Amino acid sequence: MKYIKINPDDNVAVALQDLSKGEVVEGVALSMDIPRGHKIVLRDLKAGDNVIKYGFPIGHVTKDAPAGTMVDHSCIKTNLEGLLDYSYNPNLVEIEKSKKVRTFKGYRRTNGQVGIRNQIWVIPTVGCVNGICDQIVKQFNAVISSGAEKSGGVDAVVAFPHNYGCSQLGGDHENTRTVLADMVHHPNAGGVLVVSLGCENNQLDAFRELVGPVDETRVRMFVCQKVEDEVAYGVQLLKEIYEVVSKDVRENVPVSELRVGLKCGGSDGLSGITANPLLGVFSDWIVAQGGTTVLTEVPEMFGAETILMNRCQDRATFDKTVSLINDFKEYFMKQGMPVYENPSPGNKAGGISTLEEKSLGCTQKCGKSIVRGVLKYGERLKVKGLNLLSAPGNDLVASTALGAAGCQIVLFTTGRGTPFGSFVPTMKIATNTPLAEGKPQWIDFNAGVLAEGKAMDKVAEKFIDYVLAVASGEPVNAEKHNIREIAIFKSGVTL
Repeated sequence: MKYIKINPDDNVAVALQDLSKGEVVEGVALSMDIPRGHKIVLRDLKAGDNVIKYGFPIGHVTKDAPAGTMVDHSCIKTNLEGLLDYSYNPNLVEIEKSKKVRTFKGYRRTNGQVGIRNQIWVIPTVGCVNGICDQIVKQFNAVISSGAEKSGGVDAVVAFPHNYGCSQLGGDHENTRTVLADMVHHPNAGGVLVVSLGCENNQLDAFRELVGPVDETRVRMFVCQKVEDEVAYGVQLLKEIYEVVSKDVRENVPVSELRVGLKCGGSDGLSGITANPLLGVFSDWIVAQGGTTVLTEVPEMFGAETILMNRCQDRATFDKTVSLINDFKEYFMKQGMPVYENPSPGNKAGGISTLEEKSLGCTQKCGKSIVRGVLKYGERLKVKGLNLLSAPGNDLVASTALGAAGCQIVLFTTGRGTPFGSFVPTMKIATNTPLAEGKPQWIDFNAGVLAEGKAMDKVAEKFIDYVLAVASGEPVNAEKHNIREIAIFKSGVTL
């Protein structure tokens, strides 16, 4: 299979491999070489004509484009505009509940949540103590490696440095506090040590009140300015936490307890053909099992938002989705920035030309399920099924937001490749085989085989088994290389 015409109404096809001048696509001889992932014109287009892909306009050509040529970002302009009025036209597909209940091995917490990892996290309230947190973890891990502490079922002890917690005002300050508090409650953390400096805006007493009730044998907090040797004190607290967490064991848990984040980055022309549709099949499967998936990256819903809006379960959910979209557009406009300054240079090189094209491919990650919930940034999941989450497209910021919402794992599709990992397991799914073969230290699963003729149901079956293996403890590449980070959304001034 050398190319694909995704929808019968499309006037372009997509090259699934590099094509040479003279080859024939849909009865049209190519007048130029076409790189993998790029669009092939199937009938003559005049300047101003719409380019149709996925059955929808993805923009219009700015000059004549004869059949057999390639159209890319240099000759396509978006049709999108600013704020829009929307109407609710429900088009709901009820996903039938699965009769076969699948399980994974997870950690059931006393508050009813389920974790897929049993880690101990060291969380600074402010960037000033990042180095202290790193020292505490380094010294404690040295103790574990020496055998001075008995080994147990702890997957990792990790510090999560960040730049914030002070010199912030309003929404930025609350974003920092909220995301850090979300992390304290995350079920992948069997234990948490919160480290404060003492003079920051994010004061420990107020933060403790925001966090609320916790198991004090697993969650400990202290102020560096109030102890003599903050590193030694922190290491001692970690020993006490470790003594409790190391006794935790995995048990069989139904897939209905899984909460999965859906994310893409470094997309290419195959993202909406291979990896994203695979995640869509997976998302519908999770929903059928009674579980939860979360789609974010609001700017990458622009141009495909009405598809999501018409899948909302009721008008109240529709209204929240309209606010989700328009609030983000207003954020761009208040900053004096263009709403549709997307895709990125890497996207364009991979064959994506406009935001509509990117969004129509991006939103395929959530399948066909009904939208059950809409979350603000930092808000935690309340309902099962498909949810939408407010966060930007930035890979680490959005993945951190998914984890903060309560997702135990993030599935991340990519056509260009990236090594990053968030504070929950971040699985990389390649859209094309050359990437999977060229970066095996980054990529965890190859969806590129779908462009080579592999059947979706067979690939999805293999993918489901792999996700459940990861949920049961198998590490992804980012974890193997100890790449775990957080990034908190910031929009305002710094004092």
